[in-house]
Amino acid sequence: MKLLKTQDAVGQVLCHDITQIIKGVRKDPLFRKGHVIAESDIPLLLSVGKDHIYIWEDNENMLHENDAAQILREICQGEHMQATQPKEGKIDLIADMDGLLVGDEAKLRAVNGLGEMMIATRALGSPVKAGDKLCGTRIIPLVIEKWKMEKAKEAAGERPLLGLLPIKKKKCGLITTGNEVFHGRIKDTFTPVFEEKIAEYGSEMVAHEIIDDDHEKITAAIRRMLADGAELIACTGGMSVDPDDKTPLAIKNAADTIVSYGAPTLPGAMFMLAYTADGRPICGLPGCVMYARRTIFDLVLPRLLADLPVTFAWLSGLGNGGLCLDCSDCHFPNCTFGKG
Repeated sequence: MKLLKTQDAVGQVLCHDITQIIKGVRKDPLFRKGHVIAESDIPLLLSVGKDHIYIWEDNENMLHENDAAQILREICQGEHMQATQPKEGKIDLIADMDGLLVGDEAKLRAVNGLGEMMIATRALGSPVKAGDKLCGTRIIPLVIEKWKMEKAKEAAGERPLLGLLPIKKKKCGLITTGNEVFHGRIKDTFTPVFEEKIAEYGSEMVAHEIIDDDHEKITAAIRRMLADGAELIACTGGMSVDPDDKTPLAIKNAADTIVSYGAPTLPGAMFMLAYTADGRPICGLPGCVMYARRTIFDLVLPRLLADLPVTFAWLSGLGNGGLCLDCSDCHFPNCTFGKG
């Protein structure tokens, strides 16, 4: 780049976008990179505070901000994403479909840790809709050394930093447990909540049984639903340490792998998750799922539907951000819950 007084820049080539900001009216480029400055442009440039201006000088060792942003875009872009055109040195990635945003947080930190460049994403693990912005990329200066962008490629590795997993429409089974429901002492208000939660992602309940507090009967019901092709099973209630609560034992006897009984989230501390040998999840849902707007189940469900393994390590990490604030206007998933 070469710095010139604006009045002396007629005939020169702009090396970056010049943005005009008029509050409440516009924030857009007044002139684009590559524009050849005309005499008539000078008053406009002065009106946006450009008494001096950078013009382009070729340098084989440097990259312009737009070209460098393209490299950051290539580093990030996985399948089912589209890129915007460079604008003021920035490129965004947009979701082509509904899905679950995943990525390599360690490598993302490594690239951002190089300095003079940035990649900003939605919280990894967030469900997104088609058309949602996933990330933005840019370099900080107007030009950057080519070797620095090579370092960024090395830090990122061979695979894209971001991915978008399809959230599948699964056949779900529900087992409502508890003597109080089984014997008609209270109305079952849990089932409609469960159906509503899975319907948010296009899944449906294909099997439902109400069973008393008998762990052998609950285990048998889980096995029946698995045999009939259920891809996800949830057991509601009976998840505390009370002597009549038998659901955790029933899940343990029906599953092949227990991930966790308990999660560092509120609401949802008594959540349980297990898997069958062929990878189908069995959840124990505590009573809070019935009455709280958002709980541990809302954090786990999109991962289960996207076939992203839910591990004990991931669950343990939910403590930072695991407290739902129960806001009067709920904006989940665009909030801090589960985003530590």
